Amino acid sequence: MPFATVAAMDRATFVRQFGNVFEAGAWVAEAAWPGRPFAAVESLHEAMVSVVLLAPRERRLALLRAHPDLAGHDALSAGCAHTQDAAGLRALSASDRAELLALSAAYRERFGFPFVICARQHTAAGILAAARTRVAADAGTEERTALDEVTKLAHLRLWELVE
Repeated sequence: MPFATVAAMDRATFVRQFGNVFEAGAWVAEAAWPGRPFAAVESLHEAMVSVVLLAPRERRLALLRAHPDLAGHDALSAGCAHTQDAAGLRALSASDRAELLALSAAYRERFGFPFVICARQHTAAGILAAARTRVAADAGTEERTALDEVTKLAHLRLWELVE
């Protein structure tokens, strides 16, 4: 849609249109709506990121927990399936898939949320390498890193929605 139409949207339309920019994050769009009119996609993204970063920690963690496990194939949204396909995650060798699943399980156990990475910006090999490194990170650093990855994904999703 042309970006100019965003300014004319009522709250319900705005939330319906942008409520999945952050996975299961309609509340993010809801809270960003009063900031209109936005000058550009970048300012809309910045407003949404600000909402996330100013939210209580449990709300931020809920955003992270809403993401599917990589290479898990279970209950993926169309967008997640497309993203994982593009990164080559759904075509991993059996041994690489098993390693990613094991790393993902260890990561979830350690941090309480799934391993999140903006898969569109990585190859399958890069994702595996990041998982190996990030599973050993400290909790505070990893929470920030995961949120950074979510905001990258949200940025790409916004660009898909508006011109």
